[in-house]
Amino acid sequence: MIPAGFLFLLLLTDVQTSDEHNCSYLDVLQHLNLTRNKEQFTMIRPVKNYKKPTIVTLDVLLFAILDVREKDQQLIPYVWIDMWWKNEFLTWDPNDFCNITRISLPNELLWKPDITIEEMTEKDRAPPNPFLIIRNDGEIEITDDQVLVSACRMRVYKFPFDIQTCNLSFKSVVHDDKEILLTEHLNSSAIVEETRKLMHNEYEWLFVNMTVHSNNISYSNFNQSVVIYTISIKRRAGLYIINFMLPILFFVGLDLASFMISDSSGEKLGFKVTVLLAVTVMQLILNDILPSSSNRIPLIASYCIGIFGLMMLSLLETVLVMFLLHKDTKEEANKEQSMIEDCGYKEGDVSIKNNYLGETPSEVLPVVKEESSSQLMEESRDFEKLSYELRGLVKMLLNSRTEEARPAGYWKGVFQAFYTCSSPIG
Repeated sequence: MIPAGFLFLLLLTDVQTSDEHNCSYLDVLQHLNLTRNKEQFTMIRPVKNYKKPTIVTLDVLLFAILDVREKDQQLIPYVWIDMWWKNEFLTWDPNDFCNITRISLPNELLWKPDITIEEMTEKDRAPPNPFLIIRNDGEIEITDDQVLVSACRMRVYKFPFDIQTCNLSFKSVVHDDKEILLTEHLNSSAIVEETRKLMHNEYEWLFVNMTVHSNNISYSNFNQSVVIYTISIKRRAGLYIINFMLPILFFVGLDLASFMISDSSGEKLGFKVTVLLAVTVMQLILNDILPSSSNRIPLIASYCIGIFGLMMLSLLETVLVMFLLHKDTKEEANKEQSMIEDCGYKEGDVSIKNNYLGETPSEVLPVVKEESSSQLMEESRDFEKLSYELRGLVKMLLNSRTEEARPAGYWKGVFQAFYTCSSPIG
């Protein structure tokens, strides 16, 4: 007969051995039959009744805004994506396995919903998370961080004071809403709060808001469940104000200051052309930033075009003024030459008009008919001396009269009157 104490010790040893045997993850896998029939868990949707949809819960958090390409109309965010769904064939009782409530497995061993992002234009180059988590109630969770290159329609009408809204639409590739039903985990306010805590880097963009809502889309008798996350970001405008808008205003100030440069010098025209070319360079820089497919002309483009037009009118005004002043100068020179010719004076000419001398030739040169040759020679030298002195006197007289009676020119007088009337003192 076996003693009772020995039987109790033997029973306790068997229980401990059994408990130790069921305290490994391998025991859970063997219980779930994952070590032998792997294909049955990867090929089909894990439901016992095919009419029952698989509910996939999504949770998306924004970690950073890496880049916004206005020219290509692309948003590059760094996001953290969590997904949950239920596998009805993978359940166990934690009490039978030392309170094991979750295990991690390679993600290629189980079926996963084919969730994609509609706006994604480039595949994420980072390797996906190689593991997923299975809980004892059959819930499967997979977590992955991705750098998304998504298409986003840029509205740059108020550039650089614009706010962009970009969507991330999650949906299945081949399953309809009767097979996969998508739903969100956190509401919009909770997502914004968590995102502000996790936001690491924003570069030139500031995170404003993030909303989420579910929707159904139809494709000719084919309905799909969609969860749309809308990200709102605001541009930091300070850098563009300092590096773009203020320099253009400075160029306008330089163009206005050029009106104080004399029109008679050629520096004014060259200065205005240089300032106009500088504004053209700024427009080329703006063209490289803004997308060419924008439906409305941005306000900053209208701002640059308006300033360019004003500076072009200023340049044309300078060209016209210089042309008219040159025309007046040419007319004054022609009038002065005609006045000198009318007075009978030419360089190297001995003849002098009688109206400037006030005497007749008979009064200046006495007629001597019967004089000796010596007297004629002496009187001839006196006459030449007198003629030389008279030429100098007439030249001085003509110059003084020309300076006093010279007209100012029509256009020159108009400009002088305009500047006099428009000056603050006048």
